Amino acid sequence: MTLPPDTRIHVAGHRGLVGSALARALTARGYTNLVTRTHAELDLTDQSAVRAFFATERPQVVILAAAKVGGILANDTYPADFIGENLAIQQHVMHEAWRHGVTRLLFLGSSCIYPRDCPQPIREDALLTGPLEATNRAYALAKIAGIEMCRAYNRQHGTRWLAVMPTNLYGPGDNYDLAGSHVLPALIRKMHDAKTRGAAEVVVWGTGTPRREFLYSEDMADACLHLLLQPDAAFDAMLARFDPPLVNIGCGVDVTIRELAQTVQRIVGFDGELVFDTSKPDGTPRKLLDVSRATALGWTAKVALDDGIARAYRDFLDHVLPRLDAVAA
Repeated sequence: MTLPPDTRIHVAGHRGLVGSALARALTARGYTNLVTRTHAELDLTDQSAVRAFFATERPQVVILAAAKVGGILANDTYPADFIGENLAIQQHVMHEAWRHGVTRLLFLGSSCIYPRDCPQPIREDALLTGPLEATNRAYALAKIAGIEMCRAYNRQHGTRWLAVMPTNLYGPGDNYDLAGSHVLPALIRKMHDAKTRGAAEVVVWGTGTPRREFLYSEDMADACLHLLLQPDAAFDAMLARFDPPLVNIGCGVDVTIRELAQTVQRIVGFDGELVFDTSKPDGTPRKLLDVSRATALGWTAKVALDDGIARAYRDFLDHVLPRLDAVAA
């Protein structure tokens, strides 16, 4: 273990799907000095507030998991919000991390950074080789800028910033709001609601033919810490070898949206019909990440999709549904 257990680690976005998984994984590994703030306590789009936070708290390591995120509908409806807020968060956190001597920074991106129609599986060097998917271009461009910021600060200032690009994530702490959720949590909620109401059908957006890769959030956190906690020599060699400093994180297996919907249907126990609304957008035809870099560094995913969806549904029933029922009441 390169970083001692009392290392001051700031997990930005610790209440979200990604950040909460990372905070749990750090705690499980014995890290006792996590520095966290809720959005109400620290607005990362406020430059002066971020500067004051770093000056006061002096984190040694930063995990930048905070971001404005959403599914196709939200990205397509509010592109200015997605690009503006994410650029501001990245700029403020990375700049203050450099100014205050942070030793390592891990930036979390998204597989939507890659061109819409690039060779599969997608290698890291596919970045900037073609047009992006139109429905989430604003968000993707913000994340691409974050990768370039890692590269630029490393080159100009000698920082040690690493960008990781997870595939589609799901798990505890996911967003089940149908107006802004991603496909898998949206399907879980739709199937559960339909099952509860005794509905005859569930409508799924698109044709069902696009292929997607899904990674359980605990696997993602394990991969991130595997990279972040590399010994100094190995970490520096990784940064030197990869230009930009970018590593894909995924399971290396994808399924169609139809297959995903059928799996969620079986696990939730909804026995009605699936209806595919072909008037709605499909998004990118296929997004399967090449994970050979992560594999070569000694990490592979452990949680199979069926098991992960079952765990996510249990978390929905135990923690999300009671809140939804309370609001409805």
